[in-house]
Amino acid sequence: MDPTRLAELAAWIQRFTPGDGVHPTAIERVSFLRAARPGEPLRVLYQPALCVIAQGSKQVMLGEEVYPYDASHHLVVSVDLPITGQVTRATPKAPYLCFQLDLDPVVLADLILKAGLPPPKQQGPSRGLFLGETSSVLLDVVLRLVRLLETPEDIPTLAPLAIREILYRLLKGEHGWRLAQIATVNSQAQRIARAIGWLKSHFAEPLRIEDVAREVHMSPSSLHHHFKAVTAMSPLQYQKQLRLQEARRLLLSADVDVATAGFRVGYESPSQFGREYRRLFGTPPGQDVRRLRELEQAS
Repeated sequence: MDPTRLAELAAWIQRFTPGDGVHPTAIERVSFLRAARPGEPLRVLYQPALCVIAQGSKQVMLGEEVYPYDASHHLVVSVDLPITGQVTRATPKAPYLCFQLDLDPVVLADLILKAGLPPPKQQGPSRGLFLGETSSVLLDVVLRLVRLLETPEDIPTLAPLAIREILYRLLKGEHGWRLAQIATVNSQAQRIARAIGWLKSHFAEPLRIEDVAREVHMSPSSLHHHFKAVTAMSPLQYQKQLRLQEARRLLLSADVDVATAGFRVGYESPSQFGREYRRLFGTPPGQDVRRLRELEQAS
């Protein structure tokens, strides 16, 4: 960890984040995140991404597992995962500041092939997220990418090169094999990634594990075992998280009542929807939405 590089990255992020929240940049797939104070746990669906903290700290929770990290370590999420995230250290004078690069498995696969990188270790699928030490080498290339915001005309040509180097550094790192698994054709990890994609497209439908297994060319028992290894939950639990998070989004952004939101995401029983919503988010749907809207207005 290099304090000088971190200070520069923090300055860049502050320059392009006028307030709290997620701020897309002129560089495709790159966003900056800012928070002026610690927040409450927030359940979201993380997409594949690299997160490098420049200032402050955060923790993410996958099931019962907790992954705390700060500027000394970066987070890599390799598949879509329902995760609880919480900023744990931030102040108005020293806000939480984070660089995020959304990952593209297609670009990863192409890089592995063209760079002649060895195939990943023949191990069973591992968790779909991990923490790695943030080295000066990784910070250097992140900074080169971020500095392109000052010369937008250079972004189309130079940003893809810097992004490929970032991915190369991740693949060459201690946990690179875990990322490479997702991009390796017909690996068990890639099949789980495909199963996740299928569930995202069909989450409102009744789940038959045999249908998903057939779609990704696995036996039902193998799918269940490897799915849990990657996501820390069963396919049914994963589907339930997708349903409830989509229902929460509908209640916040669309003019629908609780029963309609539950029906749209696949629940036939309003009472079951209410019970499962409360179990996941801690309060009944109507009360939860009112609280979130009050928080949004207060900020």
